[in-house]
Amino acid sequence: MEEMPLIDPGVESLLSDEDNDREEIQQKEVTEEIAIVTELSDEAKFRMEVIQSLIAPCDRKTYGQKLKEAADKLGKTVRTVQRLVNKYQKEGLSAITDTERSDKGNYRIDPDWQDFIIKTFKEGNKGSKKMTPAQVAIRVQARAEQLGCEKYPSHMSVYRVLNPIIERQEQKQKIRNIGWRGSRVSHKTRDGQTLDVRHSNHVWQCDHTKLDIMLVDQYGEPLARPWLSKITDSYSRCIMGIHLGFDAPSSQVVALALRHAILPKHYSSEFNLHCEWGTYGIPENLFTDGGKDFRSEHLKQIAFELGFECHLRDRPSEGGIEERGFGTINTDFLAGFYGYLGSNVQERSEKAEEEACVTLREIHLLLVRYIVDNYNQRIDARTKDQTRFERWDAGLPTLPPVIKERELDICLMKKTRRSIYKGGYLSFENIMYRGDSLPVYAGETVTLRFDPRDITTVWVYRSEMGKDVFLTAAHALDLETEQLSFEDNKAASRKLRKAGKDINNKSILAEVRERDVFIKQKKKSRQERKKSEQAQVHPIYESPKNIQLEAVESSETQPETQPQRPRVFNLDQLSRDYDE
Repeated sequence: MEEMPLIDPGVESLLSDEDNDREEIQQKEVTEEIAIVTELSDEAKFRMEVIQSLIAPCDRKTYGQKLKEAADKLGKTVRTVQRLVNKYQKEGLSAITDTERSDKGNYRIDPDWQDFIIKTFKEGNKGSKKMTPAQVAIRVQARAEQLGCEKYPSHMSVYRVLNPIIERQEQKQKIRNIGWRGSRVSHKTRDGQTLDVRHSNHVWQCDHTKLDIMLVDQYGEPLARPWLSKITDSYSRCIMGIHLGFDAPSSQVVALALRHAILPKHYSSEFNLHCEWGTYGIPENLFTDGGKDFRSEHLKQIAFELGFECHLRDRPSEGGIEERGFGTINTDFLAGFYGYLGSNVQERSEKAEEEACVTLREIHLLLVRYIVDNYNQRIDARTKDQTRFERWDAGLPTLPPVIKERELDICLMKKTRRSIYKGGYLSFENIMYRGDSLPVYAGETVTLRFDPRDITTVWVYRSEMGKDVFLTAAHALDLETEQLSFEDNKAASRKLRKAGKDINNKSILAEVRERDVFIKQKKKSRQERKKSEQAQVHPIYESPKNIQLEAVESSETQPETQPQRPRVFNLDQLSRDYDE
């Protein structure tokens, strides 16, 4: 191909308008040719490699073998490949690229009809509405009849107008997120930003799901499926914190999950942990979907006070790390429990609810151990030489500062308002509390903040100058050494109220203890439970021999009593006595 001579800028100004137009067209053609040459598709690159292997010098026999192999690779005949090689030698790269019509995308349809077709299609597919191109064609025909037009776009013309729009929509849906680049991951936000995750606690993700298991209350009655809110570190995919309960997703639930993730986590021996849940700290960015709970003013206030930024996902596929974690928990952890429902509604077992026997507290104990000893200790799939927790620990640029619990109470704990009684007492959920410094505030209304997992202690705040000022911690009377969740207290109150008993701290405590005994009995093996139930219904039968022996023994120990003799009366004496 001959190269086009370049035009000197000084001479260009002297050209006529016609020459300038011609030159502009020629430059445009050269630019389009360069664009085609430099932007080769994968198929064109493959053709070029095959053709270049045939052009390389070799003997006749070797060339014949290469020609057959090339024909097999390209899926064409030998003669077609030979013509392709000759065309490549004459025309260069343009011979192996797909040519397109210059008028592609243009239609010989009246612009008014084009606007009507596009507008009808877009209006018919807004929100949850769906409209196909065939339905648009029907509306074109109806409009033509209404206007009295004999010529109007056919259904094929409607398809040609709408095909580019449909292809763009499908292409947009197929676009994947930036995702992992080696050992790094990037997130695309809704406002067009790109979050390149560089270290641990740089980006946290949060989401909710309804677990595929039916739970029961403390008395074995089917209750509901619990909600799990999970926070994951994008850099290490380590679970930072959770919130498990029956509350639907809300900003308060997100706040509780954040509080759990931010604070250092310490668990009692009841959880039977072999490792430590050592993750804590404050994130720099929180990456979530566009739910109302993540767009709330409450969460914005938390982010402002703690110093992190909230970002929304550009599309659902950006939340793959969170969704994959939920899938692992459902299939790997919950699948072995009685009451497991499964994610497929059509394949759910009809006996799942009947077999359900796990309470919220039990599943929480087991879930914490699964996350700490199993999930966070698994090898990270990206690095393959570190566990998720090890990657989080190694990826910290500096040691995160430890935040005090009281600094998180205002933002992250559930709250309610109550009045202080004489003597510094408070009543909340049928439980009486008392704080040391509360008697001087008797009669005032204060704000109570509490953790739903343990309400034996509440934190009391007083409003001063529009701000909540911490006063003291109030403890439940007679429950100082106990642990009582919000849900357990609700269940105990319902049980006592149904039985017609007075509700107070001691009655609630007694009910909770009896429930714990019930749960321990439930954990016995089936054979042990069967024996204990039979013993309660049918007492042990004593053999007749034992009864006879006991009778003999009793007769030997007690002296025999003499039978009482009948009294004998004299008839003559009686007749004389009564006659007289």
